[in-house]
Amino acid sequence: MLQVDDLNSGVLLFDPQNKEITVDGNVAPEFAYQSIRYKNCDPAVCVMEDGSVRFTCRAPQAQSVEVAGISGTMGREHHKLKKNADGLWETTVKGIGAGFHYLEWFIDGNSTINPQAPVGYGCSRAINYLEVPGPDTDFYRMQDVAHGTVHMEYYESSVTGRMRNCFVYTPPGYDVDQSRRYPVLYLQHGGGESETGWIWQGRIHMIMDNLLAAGAVQEMIIVMNDGYAFLPDGSENPSCGAIGEVLVQDAIPFIDHRYRTCADREHRAMAGLSMGGFQTQRTVLRHLDTFSAMGMFSAIFITDDGKDNYMEVLSDTEKVNNKLKLLFVSSGEQEPMCEQNQKTLEDLRQKGLRSVFYSTPGYHEWQVWRFSVKEFLQKLFR
Repeated sequence: MLQVDDLNSGVLLFDPQNKEITVDGNVAPEFAYQSIRYKNCDPAVCVMEDGSVRFTCRAPQAQSVEVAGISGTMGREHHKLKKNADGLWETTVKGIGAGFHYLEWFIDGNSTINPQAPVGYGCSRAINYLEVPGPDTDFYRMQDVAHGTVHMEYYESSVTGRMRNCFVYTPPGYDVDQSRRYPVLYLQHGGGESETGWIWQGRIHMIMDNLLAAGAVQEMIIVMNDGYAFLPDGSENPSCGAIGEVLVQDAIPFIDHRYRTCADREHRAMAGLSMGGFQTQRTVLRHLDTFSAMGMFSAIFITDDGKDNYMEVLSDTEKVNNKLKLLFVSSGEQEPMCEQNQKTLEDLRQKGLRSVFYSTPGYHEWQVWRFSVKEFLQKLFR
């Protein structure tokens, strides 16, 4: 297999060779590319052979530099960097778990971006991140298998009165057999992130490619929409927005027209993480004639929160069981909601409601959601 640095690939740079241009000031425009290294130090984030992570920051005038995670196995602890004789700040941190971690850098107490660390979008802003490899993670790594295609689409929303953007994954064989039609999963991101989240943070296209190559999942189209859908009069649900209405009235007709879908309820599902999980529950339980499966990752399964009383739907267990082939809920085992979701679903199972609960070690973080979507996809459209 060709060498690929896939864990360091991101929205700004797929093949991060870490090069910069040097110019010969005497003979312009002579120039050359050389590795970005400050005093023989690698760029800002380096995972070492023993699994520890070396952080560096070029801030020679600073009085203090710190780096921290925002949650998960890296936690929120501020790790202080020390300045060496060359003016480069550095430290090594051990014990960071495998997976994707957002990073915050602080120079003299001010939050900032480190330009030599990978940059993406999360927490409602541009933000640095870190990927730590680990065991049992090959399913989201780039493998020597057939690869699907990620498309970017625009469509007009009759609900919000705005143009919208979505990303669409089609499986490797989509362009081979022009007569074949596919089921569709509408997959939503979490709060503070965007429709790019399931691609760059979640690596959903890599997950699908690898699971398809292993024969573990059904071929399907996956549609990733921006979860922020606001009505002109501001009357949308305060936590879920109007994404459900946008999907049902605008996105689904658009996708069914533009792609070779199986345009019926039996072959249509919705899933999401955190905020996207709440949106999934609200949308699917209101539109059981539109969807046949739902997945909620790290979202509290609600029965009645004072705004939505889902028991009016869930109490008719025969109808829900007939309509939903799969009701899937997952949580990280270190999330407070894990036990609550497990208990809620068990109570509903005692009343006859069919569901699947899945948990995996972790917090409210992408590693949990990668494992969750892997489990969900293997059960979907079966």
